[in-house]
Amino acid sequence: MPSRSFNRSDRLSAELRRLVGTMVHEAVRDNALPSMSVSDVEVTKDFDVATIFVTALLADTAKEGVKALNELAKDFRRELSRTMSIRRVPELRFRYDDSLDRSERIQQLLHGKP
Repeated sequence: MPSRSFNRSDRLSAELRRLVGTMVHEAVRDNALPSMSVSDVEVTKDFDVATIFVTALLADTAKEGVKALNELAKDFRRELSRTMSIRRVPELRFRYDDSLDRSERIQQLLHGKP
């Protein structure tokens, strides 16, 4: 019988990625924030904190967008507590995911562009 490699923290991360992704999309539209999307969610082992990694369409506006999302984090958490069926919704912390920027920079270096 195959082992279950998809544990509870993975399921919670996937659910948060789906729900928070929708919330971020709505917040960007409603609050005139820079265009951002959720790329990944990591939940601590004790389920107290969820780090939400976001990417920005324009890297220059990422800092402003992440700051605004962190200010909206309590509202997001409150909304999640109404929609999710878990005992305690983790604290949400937004971080900029610069992996796309780094991979683009590597591609430029490989193709000889400064």
